[in-house]
Amino acid sequence: MSEELLSLEEREHMMKKIPEWELGKKALTRTFEFDSFMEGIDFVNDVAEIAEELDHHPDIDVRFDKVNLTLTTHDEGGLTAPDFQLASKIDNLVG
Repeated sequence: MSEELLSLEEREHMMKKIPEWELGKKALTRTFEFDSFMEGIDFVNDVAEIAEELDHHPDIDVRFDKVNLTLTTHDEGGLTAPDFQLASKIDNLVG
């Protein structure tokens, strides 16, 4: 399934709903910090379930008590609506 790349204006508008994320040229990124390694892993497992439901998967980097997520639509080479949808659902996990 092909998704359309979003314009800069569309991306900036959608960022209002996910202000904790950083907007790059081709990706959204956010670092989450936890009290322990296992809390981070539990978070990663929750993210994985959401990603599977949406069939849209983030790049995940675990560093002890930090989890770095990068969202992009690899097939399109940039940001599409599903990236923002996934970011919003991930934000719901952490309240």
